[in-house]
Amino acid sequence: MEESKPKILLVEDDVSLGFLLVEYLETNGFDVKLYIDGQSGLNGFKQGIFDLCIVDIMLPKLDGFSLITQIKEIDQKIPVIISSARSLKEDKIKGFAIGIDDYITKPFDEEEVICRIKAVLNRRNPANVSSLPAPETKYKIGRFNFDAEKQELVYNDEVQRLTLKESRILQKLTASKNNLAKRDDIMMAVWGDADYFTGRSLDVFISKLRRYLKADPCLSIKTIPTVGYILEER
Repeated sequence: MEESKPKILLVEDDVSLGFLLVEYLETNGFDVKLYIDGQSGLNGFKQGIFDLCIVDIMLPKLDGFSLITQIKEIDQKIPVIISSARSLKEDKIKGFAIGIDDYITKPFDEEEVICRIKAVLNRRNPANVSSLPAPETKYKIGRFNFDAEKQELVYNDEVQRLTLKESRILQKLTASKNNLAKRDDIMMAVWGDADYFTGRSLDVFISKLRRYLKADPCLSIKTIPTVGYILEER
């Protein structure tokens, strides 16, 4: 029922990204209200009842930090996640100091956002997320069936068992199929680091995934030097 859906206040001044997030979050069982500036976001919070807030930092009329501070003055217990293109350590420290529960750096993976939202809600109130659908873990890639949870890549009933890192990298590539998956985003998601040595390890794993996928000539992993990879399906 509609009333049982966790309600999210989303404050995002990038209208295109905001609408995409609303669509994705609603598809995954949330009720979302979008506001495109800090002041309207604050007014919306005062007028509604929400289970969680997702707030950008760089907002017109009222910046994200000021908005969160005022939201916390109204309801100290409301969970808040910052969503920002800025990854400065100082921003993260300031955010946690004013009471946020998580900090997500753009561009982000939509499935990761769902997992983070569920984790925050579950810490606050496990009943809120018990009935939400699980994130997608099964994919069709060309002639392959990929099960990220079981770490299996299947082609003509032949099963290739993947390591955890191979599976997570392929999942990131698959989620961005025919679009760029940024190199740093993959490394941070899989290793939690993006230094030179992690990059060399990623290169090795990409080579292994190319070997696994070569049975389907319609699939390829294209390298965009220093930027990332595109899993192309023709």
